[in-house]
Amino acid sequence: MTAPTGGAAPAHAHAADTGTVWRPSAPCTPRICVEPAARTRALPWAVLRVTALLLLLAAGLTVRLATAPLGARVPPGPVRHWCRWVVRAAGLRVRIDGAATTGTGVLIVARHVSWLDIPLLAAVRPARMLAKSEIRSWPVAGRLAALGGALFIDRDRIRALHGTVARIAGALRSGAAVVVFPEGSTWCGRSGGRFRRAAFQAALDADVPVLPVRLRYRVTGGPAATLPAFVGDDTLLASVWRVVRARGLSAEVEVRAPLVPGAMTDRRALAGAAERAVGTPGDAVLAGEAVPAGDGVPRVGVTA
Repeated sequence: MTAPTGGAAPAHAHAADTGTVWRPSAPCTPRICVEPAARTRALPWAVLRVTALLLLLAAGLTVRLATAPLGARVPPGPVRHWCRWVVRAAGLRVRIDGAATTGTGVLIVARHVSWLDIPLLAAVRPARMLAKSEIRSWPVAGRLAALGGALFIDRDRIRALHGTVARIAGALRSGAAVVVFPEGSTWCGRSGGRFRRAAFQAALDADVPVLPVRLRYRVTGGPAATLPAFVGDDTLLASVWRVVRARGLSAEVEVRAPLVPGAMTDRRALAGAAERAVGTPGDAVLAGEAVPAGDGVPRVGVTA
């Protein structure tokens, strides 16, 4: 249910999680699961990428610090563009198929592969993120998450689960979008974990739709890439550096049809439907066809 933690599985899909019900973990490490880049950028270009990322993060933090005391909210349009720029600054081409509805509460769910998942989902619709408490201490990004209304959870306290579900439901009732990664841990993108059901109870309690989003990372013209994965004992710095050094990476985001409230009254069924909607890790590349957007209107993918 949190962002980012670690883990992608080896060859077999849906390998058994090695963590607890409240704190699941994936059975992988960068050494086992993350493939090296076939093509890399020269060192000066990679340094420029990192510099651009830091400048964008600093700019976002400055804007949020300036608006927070005034109680002002940054319009969603600029936030979406800023998030896309963050991903592009890291060196990835971005393609988004579909759109999310606005103005109503929605639980956004996706499989979890990388720290890049967060700006990619925010490029669809800015949202509050359910995040592990450790993220609060991350330099710059942790402060941005806190100012962005992240719902921090202590995954070592199983008794906090009921309260966390209630907090998510409250945010959804207020009309906010909340992002949850129901696998509870990051996986490599070629395999994944089962969707945990707790967050789906919050959607049922708040009577809001669940919006499944399919994320894929690829080397241009190739299969799913594990290089962007942030897994196991990987460090954020190592993962960022690996991404900015690689050439030819792309990120594909496909907004699936929403699972509307009332269609399912059981969180197990709702979690299963969302898991099927986001698909099997590493499955077919987006073909550019019209995809049902969050508001039910077909749109054709846009590449940036």
